[in-house]
Amino acid sequence: MNMINNRKQCYLTTALCFVTAGFITGPLAAQEKPADAPLAVEVPATAEAEAPEMTEQAEKAIERGLKFLISSQNKDGSWSSKDPAKGGGGGYAIAGTSLGLMAFMVEGHFPGFGRYGKALDRAKDYLLKRSEDSPTGAMGVKMYEIGLFTIAMSELWGMTSDPDDNKKIQVSLERVVEVILRSQSPLGGWRYAPRPDAGQDTSVTAMVFVSLASAREAGVLVPAETIERLTGYLRDQAFDEQRGGFGYQGKGYTIACTAGGVYAAQLAGNRDTEWVSAALSSLENDPKMFSRKDNGHFYYSHYYAMQAMVQAGEEHYANWYPKIRDSLLALQQPNGSWQEQEQDYPHKTPMSIIILGTPNRYIPVYQR
Repeated sequence: MNMINNRKQCYLTTALCFVTAGFITGPLAAQEKPADAPLAVEVPATAEAEAPEMTEQAEKAIERGLKFLISSQNKDGSWSSKDPAKGGGGGYAIAGTSLGLMAFMVEGHFPGFGRYGKALDRAKDYLLKRSEDSPTGAMGVKMYEIGLFTIAMSELWGMTSDPDDNKKIQVSLERVVEVILRSQSPLGGWRYAPRPDAGQDTSVTAMVFVSLASAREAGVLVPAETIERLTGYLRDQAFDEQRGGFGYQGKGYTIACTAGGVYAAQLAGNRDTEWVSAALSSLENDPKMFSRKDNGHFYYSHYYAMQAMVQAGEEHYANWYPKIRDSLLALQQPNGSWQEQEQDYPHKTPMSIIILGTPNRYIPVYQR
């Protein structure tokens, strides 16, 4: 597989240099590019002034969230659930550590650099060790964790201080992508287990396909057939024509499945289709979307929805970001986290930071 990191930025002395005005152009679309062609970075001639910028309040909230992550990092470098049922810690460590790394990356912090460099090195080393110890490359409890690990490895590739890490990350990334590709259902989706006969549902499928989009931007081969089958699943099996959204296992409508389905469909080259536009509209007009009480998967659904609005264009993004920003600022806990109880899943705080950090546009898969 090709290691084509033209989206990665150079190092200048001891600091990372970012082209913060750059945007990744072109979705993961079989009809637009060969499956093995990397996506290109283009810097637009003029900045789009309407896009909301990072506020001082949001920056402070992100910094408090990062400090909480540092204080709650396990000794082995991971972030995980503190659920007593799992021995007091260690639950969902692949997902928690992958998201934790991305939370720092969205602010321009990478392993081996700056004040968080040592902590992020430990997190990176934890993930690489777990990958090396896996006979197949598959890790974690469910395909969700495999997907999040794939995104983290894709975005880390070429961005660490130790050049020797690049080969380890490359091998780890290629192995896990192979697991994902051979686990796709013949009907186009994925479910919890890394097997093609495990069934499929929209929630898992969205996470897994976003990870393939990230890997492809890093130069890893994603066959056109994989993309076409994913589109067929979302359009023909998961889409709820009456409501204009997506449902779990293709049944009915849920906020989280619609947010994830829209984002995955956009990355697969379906931005301008009627069915994706209808699903996007259903999100924008759902009265439960910004209610923590009524939206049972609040953080998870907004993680997708924010990026779907970025893909939809500046008008959608500009209308959406201030609302979720203000909602998250109000939900942040005194300790800097978004954990409502200690044994919560470890995704809420890093996902909140990733959402709040959207204006930075440092992570390629979260760019348009």
